[in-house]
Amino acid sequence: MKIALAGAGAFGEKHLDALKLIDGVEVVSVVGRTLEATQKVAYKYGIGHATTELDQALAIPGLDAVILATPTQLHAAQALACLNAGKHVQVEIPLADSLADAEAVAARAAETGLVAMVGHTRRFNPSHQWVHNRIRAGELNIQQMDVQTYFFRRRNINAKGEPRSWTDHLLWHHAAHTVDLFAYQAGPIVEAHAMQGPIHPELGIAMDMSIQLKAESGAICTLSLSFNNDGPLGTFFRYIGDTGTWLARYDDLFNGKDEPVDLTGVAVSSNGIELQDREFIAAIREGREPNASVAQVLPCYRVLGALERQLAGR
Repeated sequence: MKIALAGAGAFGEKHLDALKLIDGVEVVSVVGRTLEATQKVAYKYGIGHATTELDQALAIPGLDAVILATPTQLHAAQALACLNAGKHVQVEIPLADSLADAEAVAARAAETGLVAMVGHTRRFNPSHQWVHNRIRAGELNIQQMDVQTYFFRRRNINAKGEPRSWTDHLLWHHAAHTVDLFAYQAGPIVEAHAMQGPIHPELGIAMDMSIQLKAESGAICTLSLSFNNDGPLGTFFRYIGDTGTWLARYDDLFNGKDEPVDLTGVAVSSNGIELQDREFIAAIREGREPNASVAQVLPCYRVLGALERQLAGR
């Protein structure tokens, strides 16, 4: 299977590392913002084609699919370009930074019948898979989720400590992880509220946010997000269920006494990025809808759209 990767930054390299582990996959092009930096990434991974234009990659003969790890503001337009070119596409989270754009991609994906997936990585982290399997087996019902998403980003830099060409967003990017995961674990969301702190004078975004959610099942979720946090970084999940409490820290899971939970047999990898890439490729090969398809995650973006209207006072 021939794949192009668009986005030669920190997260793009995570996908390239994952794709190396999957049999029968060849990355034939990498697309980046500047040619010199993109060529360096292509050379590092032995990829024969580097470009700054997505259209050039889409024109490569025999190309099957594209993974987009580009800036958020480009996701919807680039996903549409891939679908219009007849290519399967996986878009890194978020699908879009507006509800209208998310719905446009969902409509086009439905029209084409191509595999269109969004990188909602939490669905694939072994820790959250373990909890999801217990829910599906009837062994656990979520009563509450308490989630903290904390970064220290008072300057516009990426995960590699390099200047970003775009601005990240707590609502449309980082909240999307938890909004979708809560619905995935507890059922459809029927109520949502949000508050945000001051807008950063240079970045133009809220640096702190609080979101409250309620599922149809009655379960609730409290999500705290910050770019001002100068302390332990990342996202930390507390699942409070009717049969126990669990703490998820990315791929690792602990019980309420902070004892490690054995995740043997949950998945073929301990890396959520590899697992979502495996799902994307398997769905293409098997001609089926993937977990975290655009259609499946669209309700998340409807919630985010409603929260955006609340925060804007509309």
